[in-house]
Amino acid sequence: MSAFTYVIFFFLLSSSLAVCAQNHTYVYHDCPNTTTYSSNSTYSTNLRTLLSSLSSRNASYSSGFQNASSGQAPDRVTGLFLCRGDLSPEVCSSCVAFSVNDSFTRCPNEREAVLYYDECMLRYSHRHILSALTRAGEKDSSKEQKIPSNQLERFSNVLMATLNQAVTDAVKSSRKFDARKAYVTESLTVYGLVQCTPDMTRQDCMTCLQISINQLPIDRIGGRFILANCNSRFETYPFYNETAVKSPQPSPPPPRVSAPARPGKDAKSNVLVVPIVVSTIAVVLLLITGYCFLTKRKEEAYGTAPATDDFHCAKGDEISNPDSLQLDYKIIQAATNDFSESNNIGRGGSGEVYKGTFPNGTEVAVKRLSKTSGQGETEFKNEVAVVAKLQHRNLVRLFGFSLEGKERILVYEYVPNKNLDYFLFDPAKERQLDWNHRYKIIGGIARGILYLHQDSRLTIIHRNLKASNILLDADMNPKVADFGMAMIFGMDQTKESTKRIVGTYGYMSPEYAMHGQYSMKSDAYSFGVLVLEIVSGKRNNNFFERDGARDLVTYAWKLWRNKTPLDLVAPVIRHNCQINKVVQCIHVGLLCVQEDPANRPTLSTIVMMLSSNTVTLPVPKQPKFFAQSRPQKDLTDSEQSTKSNSVPWSIDDALITELYPR
Repeated sequence: MSAFTYVIFFFLLSSSLAVCAQNHTYVYHDCPNTTTYSSNSTYSTNLRTLLSSLSSRNASYSSGFQNASSGQAPDRVTGLFLCRGDLSPEVCSSCVAFSVNDSFTRCPNEREAVLYYDECMLRYSHRHILSALTRAGEKDSSKEQKIPSNQLERFSNVLMATLNQAVTDAVKSSRKFDARKAYVTESLTVYGLVQCTPDMTRQDCMTCLQISINQLPIDRIGGRFILANCNSRFETYPFYNETAVKSPQPSPPPPRVSAPARPGKDAKSNVLVVPIVVSTIAVVLLLITGYCFLTKRKEEAYGTAPATDDFHCAKGDEISNPDSLQLDYKIIQAATNDFSESNNIGRGGSGEVYKGTFPNGTEVAVKRLSKTSGQGETEFKNEVAVVAKLQHRNLVRLFGFSLEGKERILVYEYVPNKNLDYFLFDPAKERQLDWNHRYKIIGGIARGILYLHQDSRLTIIHRNLKASNILLDADMNPKVADFGMAMIFGMDQTKESTKRIVGTYGYMSPEYAMHGQYSMKSDAYSFGVLVLEIVSGKRNNNFFERDGARDLVTYAWKLWRNKTPLDLVAPVIRHNCQINKVVQCIHVGLLCVQEDPANRPTLSTIVMMLSSNTVTLPVPKQPKFFAQSRPQKDLTDSEQSTKSNSVPWSIDDALITELYPR
């Protein structure tokens, strides 16, 4: 191809891109017809002033984002625009001007609107919309064509890994934007883009983008999910300007298997090349195997095997092969000073917990299951398999385990601030949990469970969510622990039933306690109980009867019905808390403990409810009232298997795990 041909080709390509950029492809608009304005009203004047400001030459097109407001309440109007992060200021300016004109056609006389185009978004409202997380104006769209079944697993894994990394980098950037590509195969590349409005906090941006990418259709060749605060999109073609985006080089695609060479003049060279390649690969594999073996031996010798790495030398998937995390019993024995009493940091029905220190200085919590523990070998293996792959700041991290004769040991990260139960229900310590700490703990627990339900590679139902299973780190950040009862769901599975009902009194949902039916909504119920306990500082299953209420849930409902929800608030925080946030938490808690699981919100909705000031919460319905009395004795695993049908509420206090220092 001649130089002249290159010039012509580049000119035509540039022209076509410019034309496409000016088209400003319409995607979606949302104009909730709740309140309107007349054409000669003050609001109309303020809106036109605002839109003129956003589309003026002085607007901040170089940053791709600007917000402004005009007028005074009740006719004050606030607005913003957001351009795609890869676009030039000229294209951004053109799109904003186009959307401003388009808004009068698509949303005539509406006091609030949001309009989406491929290149930009325009939003205005009479409400406060800046830095306020909301699910208003959400829209999903996907291509009809599906990914071939033989490529689907790799495609979905590559896609989600790419988008998750994009979210991480976008949240850290000043523009709250990231775009990148990844190779699926030699012939298939996926391109992803995520973006928040820069007025969002890092945490709200992270929450919004996680919600967005988890709604994407990962079995299609393209899709997007848009919210008012953020959006995500992926395609199998470059839909953004790659030259304007500084993104890391993607990993190369897996090598394509070449067809056998035809006999001919190159046959001899091919005959020589093949054995050379094969022998080289064999040597490399031997070196890798030897390195892994020596590294493992060395780590075991110094007690550091599980401390920091992702177990790169483990074979297969740790979820199905927990043996890759097995530790030498003698190393654990030495780390805990032979399980000395001075190292004991907690006792529970399932055994005892010791603080251990490996030679490299890593501190761990060693859970030594009692030989009569209610947690059998199945639960033990289950806990290893489930927790091994979970990586989230609000989940306790498993380092490894050991099986030595009848000894069953789990090694976790060491969490210094004991657990929520230790602080929340102790009159001498509850003052250390002010409202800010409690609110942070509620949000952290919600995000941890959301990860289990939706954001991890598997759908995991915890089934034993309670205050004693919420550990607190040095900064009082919560970490959900004890996955012995967790259940893994299939991709399309939503609920399951069992005759073996396990859990803890007061936290189990009615449908699970009475019929053995559990789902993500069972965890939502337990979370609701936890929220009410955190706000009130009272245990649900040891509640002193008042006003005819036998438990905390019933009492909270009666206060809500009588419009006195603040009577539920613990006295130690009552005079130093954000009343609107407290009432919001009580409201969310009551939504979670509703009788019908279908009425309970999902954890993604709960996270949104807790983090937004603008979401309108539905009215909670009455929880199920029925006698919740303790059986005369706790049931062992075998007894639960045979008696759960005749016991309306089963307790498994033997499963309580308390990991904390003295």
